[in-house]
Amino acid sequence: MSSPARVDNLDMGATVWMIASTALVFLMIPGLGYFYSGMVRSKNALSLVFLCVMALAVVTVQWVVWGYSLALSETSSNGFIGDLGHWLFLNVDYRPHPNAPTVPGVVFATYQCMFAALTPGLAIGGAAERIRVLPTIVYTFIWTTVVYDPIAYWVWAPGGWLTKLGVLDFAGGCAVEIASGFAALAFYAVLGKRRGFGEEKWQPHNYLNIILGFAFLFFGWFGFNAGGASLVSGRAGIAFMTTNIAGAVAGIVWVALAFWQQRRFSSFHFCSGAVAGMVCVTPAASLVSTWAAFPMGTAAGLFCFSAVEVSLRLGIDDCIDVFAVHGVGGLLGVMLTGVFANKHVIGLDGVSSKGGLINGHAHQLLIQLAAAAASAAWSFGVSYLILRAMDCIPIFRFRVDAAAEDHGLDFTELGEAGYSFVRDLALAHAPASRPHSLSKPLIVEAPAPPPGTTVANEVAAIQHPHDTRPVLKGSPSSGTVADLPLHK
Repeated sequence: MSSPARVDNLDMGATVWMIASTALVFLMIPGLGYFYSGMVRSKNALSLVFLCVMALAVVTVQWVVWGYSLALSETSSNGFIGDLGHWLFLNVDYRPHPNAPTVPGVVFATYQCMFAALTPGLAIGGAAERIRVLPTIVYTFIWTTVVYDPIAYWVWAPGGWLTKLGVLDFAGGCAVEIASGFAALAFYAVLGKRRGFGEEKWQPHNYLNIILGFAFLFFGWFGFNAGGASLVSGRAGIAFMTTNIAGAVAGIVWVALAFWQQRRFSSFHFCSGAVAGMVCVTPAASLVSTWAAFPMGTAAGLFCFSAVEVSLRLGIDDCIDVFAVHGVGGLLGVMLTGVFANKHVIGLDGVSSKGGLINGHAHQLLIQLAAAAASAAWSFGVSYLILRAMDCIPIFRFRVDAAAEDHGLDFTELGEAGYSFVRDLALAHAPASRPHSLSKPLIVEAPAPPPGTTVANEVAAIQHPHDTRPVLKGSPSSGTVADLPLHK
């Protein structure tokens, strides 16, 4: 048996770095689940972690079957979508892909699989606390095929129409951030608001989960942004540092804005701001000088914080701010890449580029605008059509019924609970014959206050973790505390 042909330009250091970066991006997926789970009510926490890790499993299968071939084919003859030359990972081996000429093709394909798996998990956050599991699993497979794969092909594949146009998007401003943000907006357009939105006080139930998930996201983002950059030329180091700077600056800006409103510091606001900063710098990570991360992080903190405020005033129930952070942050990042892209930094790898506005290439802004607009329109439009079509089929109806939404998705959809007290309360209110079918609202009996004390009957105006408007209070009334719905 003859030995396989050697590929002389494969680099062991670059290969090891991309494998390590694949593991880092993998960690972002459960990290995203924990980040989301802390933001919602305790009765829905487990379902979000589950949906994020299920997205990893579903997209891995999709990616091997045809996703990689559709998204990154180097042999397709059209500018819209790849061919099936690599379906079932055929001919995905030691031979490198043109996008990573010093790394075995199978390593590059696996690295890109983590990007594809993370993206639908981001979008699912837009439907938190009211979405059924089975339709979401099916939707994830379909959405990755008809939304993520085409946009990834446009931007990254050698034959993609945006690639030929000259778009600059290093690590996923279009395919990951804009696509997930506008898909989350489509979820809201189809599913509507949660029950009680605007009437009850909902706050993150576990700030430690938020910080833990954020830590995994920040750690993994170094692999997300720097994993595909060259170690030898220094562009991987640039991507590493721009990610760190943008996250830090945007986190500080967001905390400062929240402090100006609330007159207190918030760990949650810092985490949200830092994520917005890293979202914004993602398309530019190794295309700009490190100093550019300062204005990009500042802009992300200002614009994404403002987007959250606008969403609240418009009554949009995006409880995890996927659109405000990833949609708006992605749009901002793609456009600012057209401003700060530096031809000298891009040229470190021997690649010829005219750079962005700072190099006098104003036309790049028009190219970036075309990419951002096309990605946003495709993601929202196609996501909306998929959701509407699936929602017409009873078995694939997305929204849970009112009773299930009141009782929480952990128990009604999974039959499990992230916390033992939630499980015990749910079982206590389930019929004996059907312990997983809850027949009455899940109520916590609160103990009576000490004699002589009064309790205010609060009608909450705060219905969102980032809503800083004051809580409206009714007149105090003496006596025992009324039954409280389980929201924390």
